[in-house]
Amino acid sequence: MLDPAWLAALAAIHRLGAFDLAASALSVTPPAISQRIRALEERVGMRLIRRGQPCEATPEGLRLIRHYDEIRLLERQLAEDLPALATGPAPLRIAVNADSLATWVLPALASCEGFLFDLVIDDQDVSQDWLRRGEVMAAITAHPGPLQGCDTIALGALRYLATASPGYMARWFPDGVSAGALARAPSLIYSGKDRLQQDWAERVAGSYPGPVSGLDSGLVSGLDSGAGSAPLTLPCHRIGASQAFVDAALLGLGWAMNPEALARPHLDAGRLVEIRPDSALDVTLYWQFPRLVAPALAPLTREIRLAAAAVLVPPPASGPAPTT
Repeated sequence: MLDPAWLAALAAIHRLGAFDLAASALSVTPPAISQRIRALEERVGMRLIRRGQPCEATPEGLRLIRHYDEIRLLERQLAEDLPALATGPAPLRIAVNADSLATWVLPALASCEGFLFDLVIDDQDVSQDWLRRGEVMAAITAHPGPLQGCDTIALGALRYLATASPGYMARWFPDGVSAGALARAPSLIYSGKDRLQQDWAERVAGSYPGPVSGLDSGLVSGLDSGAGSAPLTLPCHRIGASQAFVDAALLGLGWAMNPEALARPHLDAGRLVEIRPDSALDVTLYWQFPRLVAPALAPLTREIRLAAAAVLVPPPASGPAPTT
């Protein structure tokens, strides 16, 4: 058996990035943290932490952190049958995309007691990677899998609308939306991983006949690859907050793909308009978690499904069926 105190030290160092921060979080001295890591590395016979700025777990260290997280969840479930073992809420780390957090996830978390949530905010296209590496115990992701050892539940699709202010439309799209206009009009992106605006623009406008500049020159299926054409790329502002996306669009800073749940009140009031009506982009989302801890996560899984059903577009009939 591995000492849980050793594993707690490993997880804290990796997640906080420093030995002294881990010591403070665990209410022990930095020498005690160093001693625990040294004992753990000697016990398993390999290096588990890469010392640096920040400190990070090795792949073997990440595997042990996942083991530690699983143990804590299983102990929480055991405490439901043996209350004397209860030690308080169980920490639970989840990867979630910012737009889901801003539109429907928080009610699910608020409805589920017994956990202390640690949310990793990342794009839905890469959130599964956090689960694959063992850094989270569950993820809301755009990838259905399969992911070894994990269950996947289709939740539905988060609907996005391409929106801008009326003033922005008059300035940048006076003659309507075209590839040429999109190549000049400022857009918004959440991060370098965010392709929603790019994907929507390529879908509705194809390629721009002439040289264009931008951050991403990758080709997407459906683009015209004939002579004299170039991939459509977008000038963009980078703003890493969902509500700020809406605010920036309202102020005319750029156009953006905003979740319909956030944009609808402004659309109904005329403060925002769709830059091309009837061109919604649906992103299907999935709830994934290790099969081993499925019973311990069952209350949260239930609330996640209920909250998703209230906001998301129903999943397509061809989507994967629940595997729990």
